[in-house]
Amino acid sequence: MIKRGFVCAMGVVLTLGSASSGAATKARNVILFVGDGMGIATVTATRILDGQRRGGSGEENVLSFERFPYTAFSKTYTLDYQVGESAGTITAMMSGQKTHSAVLGEGPAVTPDKCEGAAAASIATLLEEAADRGLATGVVTTTRITHATPGGTYAHTASRDWESDVSTPAEAQAQGCRDIARQLVEFAHGSGIDVILGGGRALFLPRDVADPANPDQRGLRADGRNLIEQWKAAHPRGTFVWNATQLSQVSDSRGSQVMGLFAPDHMHFDVDRASEAPGEPSLAEMATKAIQILSKGPRGYFLLVEGGRIDHGHHAGNAYRALTDAIAFADAVAAADKLTNAKDTLIVVTADHSHTLEIAGYPARGNPILGKAKAPDGSLELDASGKPYTTLSYANGPGALEASNSQPAGTKHFPHFAKQFDPAAVARPDLTNVDTTAPDYMQESAIPMSSETHGGEDVPVYARGPGSERVHGVIEQNQIYVIMKSAYDWSR
Repeated sequence: MIKRGFVCAMGVVLTLGSASSGAATKARNVILFVGDGMGIATVTATRILDGQRRGGSGEENVLSFERFPYTAFSKTYTLDYQVGESAGTITAMMSGQKTHSAVLGEGPAVTPDKCEGAAAASIATLLEEAADRGLATGVVTTTRITHATPGGTYAHTASRDWESDVSTPAEAQAQGCRDIARQLVEFAHGSGIDVILGGGRALFLPRDVADPANPDQRGLRADGRNLIEQWKAAHPRGTFVWNATQLSQVSDSRGSQVMGLFAPDHMHFDVDRASEAPGEPSLAEMATKAIQILSKGPRGYFLLVEGGRIDHGHHAGNAYRALTDAIAFADAVAAADKLTNAKDTLIVVTADHSHTLEIAGYPARGNPILGKAKAPDGSLELDASGKPYTTLSYANGPGALEASNSQPAGTKHFPHFAKQFDPAAVARPDLTNVDTTAPDYMQESAIPMSSETHGGEDVPVYARGPGSERVHGVIEQNQIYVIMKSAYDWSR
């Protein structure tokens, strides 16, 4: 049984409250934009890169969502981790409860990775509640549609990794736990999710069925289920598409439903689409089509749009792809802002968690944000060993080399550090002749790890439209659910 309520993991009741006097309080539509991993440093660096690409110095630029009138900071810890991850954080935003990391749509009573008891611990999501009330619903992402953030809108599972039957333990399946792809297709609220756009085709196809775009590639499912055909049978008036041209031709007439799966796995990074995946739509194109379809619904809609590969660029220590995907995310927000009316549509833009990206040094105004730090006179800024460094770096990740001989243990007199520093022991590379603005360059990191980790600082929240005045101050992440639900004012 799915529980409904507003009690967070610490037992604090999150009240719906009321809007300030004179402000619009009733939203017909709510759109939640999640820039996966888009912390403050990412927003700042994206702003600068976008501005520099437009011919400016960058610092004075303003991203689409930065023009929204209301802002806040969201605390992203989960029930069990100081630094959160996408499953636990999207569950907080979609259900109003903080819960364990790596679970979707499950309350604190669930045991991660255990099917037993998961059904009883399930908690309703805002998308499910919207569908039950007759609203149109949609999920858009650049990741697999079964990945953590999109999955958090419709799935209930003790493990975010149970995306298909091959990744769901046999014991869990025997106990009745369905994989996330099945839960999407078998979604039992309302008339089903109206717009489904993202990647992950292989998780919906059996092993003996060829991928429509890649005949040499087969599906991944071992249970023989063709979930795409199952979705078509359940939605005879719906349309399945797998490339941008087909998506552009989908009707947006009233009652339209569409499933678009544009890649066997995650969709490509935005910068790679033209050369590697010319058939994939951009995030802005997907968001636009979703809004055009959902806006025809008679009772309004709820839509989640995720820029999911910002996170993947960061994990790879590749700021270029993280930031260019963040620019594509801002473009999608701009498209939604233009297509909707602030009088009846609440748009909330936020991140699920941050990353360890840093903006540091003393680069001159307008210095390329992906470049090496340079002083106003054009000379390279140098570290203590005489080597140049980049403005952007990571606290940890695959860009690390051997650590240098830093300050000796026990030294308390920091002014003496320079005298004790041994340049010969520094293993940093000489970046003088390295193009650090190249798409494949990995920024240096302090701690060597195969994959860069999330960051634990608060993330920004931006909002406009009915109920947006509730977005202010420092809030618990699960309060975002309350803000969105309050905007609908379903009590009326």
